[in-house]
Amino acid sequence: KLACAGGWSPLDTDRYQWLQVDLGSRKQVVSIVTQGRYSSSDWTSKYRLLYSDTQKNWRPYLQDGNIWTFEGNVNSEGVVRHELQHAILARYIRFIPLDWSREGRIGVRLELYGCSYWADVISFDGQGVISYRFRSKKMKIVKDVISLKFRTTARDGVLLHGEGQQGDYISLELRRARLQLSINLGSNQYGSIQGHTSVISGSLLDDDHWHSVVIERYRRNVNFTLDHHTQQFRTNGEFDHLDLDYEISFGGLPVSAKPSSGGRENFVGCMEGITYNGDNITNLVRRKKVDTSSFRNLTFSCTESNSSPVFFNSTSFLRLPGQSDSDTLSVSLSFRTWNPNGLLMFTALADGWVEVGLTEGKVTVYMNVTQRKNTRIDISSGSGLNDGQWHSVHLNALENYAMLTVDGDEASTVRTAIPIQIQTGGTYYFGGYFMHTNTRSSQRSFQGCMQMIHIDDHLVDLRAVEQGHIGTFENVSLDMCAIIDRCVPNHCEHTGRCSQTWDTFSCNCSGTGYTGATCHTSMYQQSCEEYKHQGKNSGSYWIDPDGSGSIAPFRVNCDMTGEMPLLEWGMLLWQETFHVSVSFVSSLCVQVLSVTGSAESCEQYVAYACRMSRLLNTPDGVPFTWWVGRANERHSYWGGSGPGIQKCSCGIEHNCTDPKHYCNCDADLKEDAGLLVYKDHLPVRQVVVGDTSRAGSEAKVTIGPLKCLGDRNYWNAASFTSPASYLHFPSFRGETSTDISFYFKTSSTHGVFLENLGTTDFLHIELRGSVILFSFDVGSERVELSVRSPVPLNNDQWHRVEAEKNIKEAVLQLNGQYREFRPSPPQGHTRLEFYSELYVGASSGQRGFLGCMRALKINGATFDLEERAKVTPGVNPGCQGHCSSYGMHCRNGGKCVEQYNGYSCDCSLTAYDGPYCTDDVGGYFETGTLVRYDFLPEVGPFALREVNSLSGVSVPSEANLTQEELVFSFSTSSTPSILVYISSRTQDYLAVVLRHNGTLQVRYSLGGLIEPYTIDVDHRNMANGQPHSVNITRNLREIRLQLDHYPVSTYTLPETSDTQFNLVKSIFLGKVFETGQIDPIIIERYNTPGFVGCLSRVQFNSVAPLKAALRSGLSTPVSTHGILVPSNCGASPLTISPMASASDPWHIEAAGAVFPFNEDKASDGGVDRNSAIIGGIISMVIFTVLCIMVFVIRHMFRHKGSYHTNEAKGAESADCADAAIIVNDPAFTETIDESKKEWFI
Repeated sequence: KLACAGGWSPLDTDRYQWLQVDLGSRKQVVSIVTQGRYSSSDWTSKYRLLYSDTQKNWRPYLQDGNIWTFEGNVNSEGVVRHELQHAILARYIRFIPLDWSREGRIGVRLELYGCSYWADVISFDGQGVISYRFRSKKMKIVKDVISLKFRTTARDGVLLHGEGQQGDYISLELRRARLQLSINLGSNQYGSIQGHTSVISGSLLDDDHWHSVVIERYRRNVNFTLDHHTQQFRTNGEFDHLDLDYEISFGGLPVSAKPSSGGRENFVGCMEGITYNGDNITNLVRRKKVDTSSFRNLTFSCTESNSSPVFFNSTSFLRLPGQSDSDTLSVSLSFRTWNPNGLLMFTALADGWVEVGLTEGKVTVYMNVTQRKNTRIDISSGSGLNDGQWHSVHLNALENYAMLTVDGDEASTVRTAIPIQIQTGGTYYFGGYFMHTNTRSSQRSFQGCMQMIHIDDHLVDLRAVEQGHIGTFENVSLDMCAIIDRCVPNHCEHTGRCSQTWDTFSCNCSGTGYTGATCHTSMYQQSCEEYKHQGKNSGSYWIDPDGSGSIAPFRVNCDMTGEMPLLEWGMLLWQETFHVSVSFVSSLCVQVLSVTGSAESCEQYVAYACRMSRLLNTPDGVPFTWWVGRANERHSYWGGSGPGIQKCSCGIEHNCTDPKHYCNCDADLKEDAGLLVYKDHLPVRQVVVGDTSRAGSEAKVTIGPLKCLGDRNYWNAASFTSPASYLHFPSFRGETSTDISFYFKTSSTHGVFLENLGTTDFLHIELRGSVILFSFDVGSERVELSVRSPVPLNNDQWHRVEAEKNIKEAVLQLNGQYREFRPSPPQGHTRLEFYSELYVGASSGQRGFLGCMRALKINGATFDLEERAKVTPGVNPGCQGHCSSYGMHCRNGGKCVEQYNGYSCDCSLTAYDGPYCTDDVGGYFETGTLVRYDFLPEVGPFALREVNSLSGVSVPSEANLTQEELVFSFSTSSTPSILVYISSRTQDYLAVVLRHNGTLQVRYSLGGLIEPYTIDVDHRNMANGQPHSVNITRNLREIRLQLDHYPVSTYTLPETSDTQFNLVKSIFLGKVFETGQIDPIIIERYNTPGFVGCLSRVQFNSVAPLKAALRSGLSTPVSTHGILVPSNCGASPLTISPMASASDPWHIEAAGAVFPFNEDKASDGGVDRNSAIIGGIISMVIFTVLCIMVFVIRHMFRHKGSYHTNEAKGAESADCADAAIIVNDPAFTETIDESKKEWFI
């Protein structure tokens, strides 16, 4: 007793000592308190607890699926108290010291706290059944509460059963030592409603220990609790009541059970505390208020089992004596284990040896007879015997044969001949760990339980073994089987498959879409947005919006070409023609709801083609057709319209075929189609078509794929401006498996990202220089992981942190590359299941995080940093500075522009377009077409100076250029022509022309020379219809020319040439139309009839003249003469690796090179080929023009009536009530604007 002199201290201080406490009767123990022996150096620092009702078949106290080790004392006077997570219900308690004082011996003073316990116990012999009759013949029950405790050594048997004549039933039974609950609240006679529901819980329930069961049902919701582990589920079908007739039985099937219910065994064992909807059944049995006539001998006590198990660990063995010099060997035993291999028994013969073991789940017998030159006999039987169930083995060897029987199946007995008669040695080893005694066995030690050990057909008295009267043992636990099913409950998440050995379990995650030790971490990104910022292109991807949450991954199409990625789910969801009234229902997936909830905007195409089938009737009438959206709400607006407006698109835009109606189909004409863009109503899950009863009625409904833009969760961010600032989230659910992920960027070297300050757990993620630190508590142990980055983390760029802890391991990962792993401690995980407070930043006086954090997700749930930041001082919603991490995606000189929730690329000073400045801007020039860009005196110098920071070409402040860069691409099959001509207010000019033979010529005239300086590229025909790129850069006298992907050629202006390009005036593309003096060679040889073909990517320093001409919204001094058709011209040049000059067959200095397309020696084949190319080009041009005309006409008619719906100025400026409704709804306005911007171009 505590605080008293003395205490318990055994004579021997070793691991075989124990202290047993007899409580006098069964008690409910809830806590234990320990103290060292009084005034000594004796105490116990670690211990375990065993408990039993009978001093036999002891059970260890379990927690977290492990045999629990309690932390004891560190001195003799301190008091340590442990509250038991689950109360112990037993009469006898054993205290097992595991570790003790190094200065002294084992010592303890202890007290147990709890309360008295009493319950009526009933023994079931497999014949008796308790039949509890209802007060009325039929019971229609909406709520049930059933509880009982049971104890058995049988692995099969019915615990309770009730049924009704309408097919309802409830049944609880043991199957292979697992508990199965089956409920059916009703199925219809046609089979369209199947109500059968079955749930399995627990395992190894035939261990002869008490197990408690509670079943709680309200309508279709059921809580099924076995030994404190609760499963929640809903029954199948649509019915809520359990209809039972006459009675419910306990211990087996009633006599009135239907024949189909037969074939199941009755329960053998004990039950206590049976209650059914408030009635104490065991008490009614004792008072003889319940029918027990089927019992042969009704007893209110639980008989002890005859079996006495033995528990072996990896260092255990049991040595027992038997008959020696006998010609008969007979050994039998029962075992249970999870390990596929292990030695069960070994015995030495007078000449040889025999061993029985497990090999890959089979029982194998090896007999080695040394008299016959080491004759070896192998036999095996059974399979999959490492399933944790009890299995029996019987080996009999006599005269000249041996027989092996597994699980008493005589039909599968294996028999083999023995060449000589054996003689037993008289000593038998069980368990396998006796290498210091015998080294002949190659089998590994057995880990598991054995019972019913027979040697020479005599049952071994294990009590005598324990008292030392017979045999010896080492590290064996007698009267106990400490087998644990580590796969129940299954810690493998997301349908991962669990397998186990004696010490641990593992998860097979293949085919689940998840990875990690417990299949917790998703293999996929949360959205198209995340794939886009990993540099992925458009395509089909698997996404997992909630990460490790319950929503399974699914495949979508991602379009990465816009400013925000477009997600498309499904190609064509549904299309069908109806001739009768019908309702179409689509499967509404939880995956789709997760996408629409986080998207910036969504849309879905709907179309109704009709013949004598009206759609919406009138705005005030009852609609003939409606659709149901995500919240199961009915909607009577159609594509192109909005909520609350019972009109179609043509009714909003005032362009219906019949102006008296607001839908074309309401006038029995044509079709009504459009986009549904109110994302809170999407997706369409049901369409009801009503007006199909008239003669000749026909309707075709088309539901298109759901399309969504962006991912708000990915950009959900907050900025921490003070080291003392933090965001507080009051309800954070800690679980056995917890994963945390977020992005951060900072210029600070230290700071706490987040921490959990719960009273029962600790979690902390911190930045320390170039190290990310992740620490947390598991039980009484603190685990710490760290990952070091090779680059500074305070570089103001985005970095990603991913941390996970589960029952198997802890993982910390930085930027998807740098990773640390550490096995988790075996104890303490269930303590993580609680609600506590989470702080993003530091709240405990430490230095908090300074910088930006976004996309914080814990266990699949996104934390709304922006909303919390709006009401928190020191923290601002959103984050600036995305360009430092993602600015490299803006290509071709595009400028990255910061936005509130991301970034965009400004392509205005480039020759490109698109979200990343990668889309070619080009045009097709007809004969005589030209583009002219004029530099105004007050604008020209400024525009040219801008290139200083964009293209890297230095331009002086005056208008006279000493360096310039001209870049463009072209494709043509006609010659000669002017590609680019840049004029000046003097006679200086730069011209790039194609000569008659298709070769390129660059002409520079900067003054000081009689004739212009020319660069002739005579070795390449550029008029071959293929795209080519040209890059000309000049710096003073040095000119660098690169064509396509070939090496750069360098040229030098003569010393007499001027180096200034004076007063640049105009840029001409395709043809020159200029007043004043012009080089006559340009006009006479190349200006007529003009360039015919495609030009694209045209940029002179910071000026993009062709882009300015094709983008009418740009206010620039550009003019176009003739027909210029927008086209990208296929302008990407052939991706040919650069060649060395010596190996380039087209290079002018290549030995023996002959130019095949000399204009003076063109072959006939070349003429035919050019003619074919020209014809093909003309055909393509005609086809392109026709397509553009169709597009333009359709565009004009479509937008003719849609002007008012694009206005967002309020109801006072709307031209009708319908438009006012759309304008005044912010969500609707936003989605319409976004959709038109993205998809109506």
